[in-house]
Amino acid sequence: MMPRLKLLRELLAKNGAIFISIDDNEQHRLRMLCDEIFGEENFVADLIWKSKSGGANDSRFFAVDHEYILVYSKNLTEFNLSLDLNANVTTLYNLQDENGFYSLDRLDKQSLGYLKSLDFTITASDGKDYKVYHKDPSNKVARWRWGKKTVKERFNDLVFKNGFVYTKNYKKDGSIARSLLVEERFGRTRTGKTNLFNFFGREIFANPKPPQLIKHLLSIATNKTDIILDSFAGSGTTAHSVLDLNKEDGGKRKFILVECEDYADNITAERVRRVIKGVPTAKNEKLKNGLGRSFSYFDLGKLIKMKSILSGKRLPSYKELARYVFYTATGEEFDESKVNEKENFIGESKDYKIYLFYKPNIEYLKNTALTLNLAESLSQKGAKKLLVFAPTKYIDQENLTRLRIDFAQLPFEIYKMTE
Repeated sequence: MMPRLKLLRELLAKNGAIFISIDDNEQHRLRMLCDEIFGEENFVADLIWKSKSGGANDSRFFAVDHEYILVYSKNLTEFNLSLDLNANVTTLYNLQDENGFYSLDRLDKQSLGYLKSLDFTITASDGKDYKVYHKDPSNKVARWRWGKKTVKERFNDLVFKNGFVYTKNYKKDGSIARSLLVEERFGRTRTGKTNLFNFFGREIFANPKPPQLIKHLLSIATNKTDIILDSFAGSGTTAHSVLDLNKEDGGKRKFILVECEDYADNITAERVRRVIKGVPTAKNEKLKNGLGRSFSYFDLGKLIKMKSILSGKRLPSYKELARYVFYTATGEEFDESKVNEKENFIGESKDYKIYLFYKPNIEYLKNTALTLNLAESLSQKGAKKLLVFAPTKYIDQENLTRLRIDFAQLPFEIYKMTE
């Protein structure tokens, strides 16, 4: 896990965070590992999700019905969480002023622990003195929630009533997210199973995450234009949740799923296809009609080791290298149908027409170069700048600039175009 987590940390945005689901067998080891990689100071929370409801009566000791979700930020000072807009609010906001509905909250609290510096007299506007309430004055256990400076600055926000001092707790659109995810609205493992069954008509995974859980995490931890990466995509719950949340709040979040198992296409991607297009036989209207949007599906090609081009061993095919250099140089999707190997043309990006002079043949690589005559013939093929990959060149920079050609030598400069 060490190299994977290090890579994932590098991929995080400056204000990004990682959510890692784990059971109690390895939770403590994962916590230490994440402290080392992300830094103890960037620990956010250890969420506890109630994954099961009942059952497990044959357990020898305790029926374990929870899992953990470790949350680490890349930089805690830049990370923010939104309010939980779907939280069950039990407070009665039965008072109102020009700023909205509010409830009263006692300024003195026992649960915060006694501090002598926060046990002082507050004098109301009518001259009446108010003190911290101690049921037993000889055993002081309470104190004010605010210090003297804050009381002075926010004196007009205080309410003096029935011998106590109160602050106004205004009604918000949501509640601070809780670390205990025990309500039914977060789903259970059985919820995830049922959801998958609705897509495929059979049980596929033993413990799939329910979309409700992932959707909740996305709603409090992402903005409407964020990119969400799931590096262990499994059944595709993350994509489902992103699409569902976008449909709900008009967001434009994007997802990237990575799955190395052989079910990536027929389960992971297939679920996303059905989420988008809909399942006609489904009872749920949202599932029946589909959520819309689109996605692209890619298979990783064979690993290309650039040193192999120098040695002549395990040389990639023309299209394999074309796909590699095109995407690496432009960051845009490669369209294999545009390749014309005879003319050394591999495609067109928004900025370039791109040419690749290459054959999986060491003698060809030793004897092929971009020359002045070849460069001039290429430059006549359109108004866009040209990006030319070749083993070497026999042409000076002045002529390359004149002909509006950017040259990249194989294999050394493939990465240069992305800097």
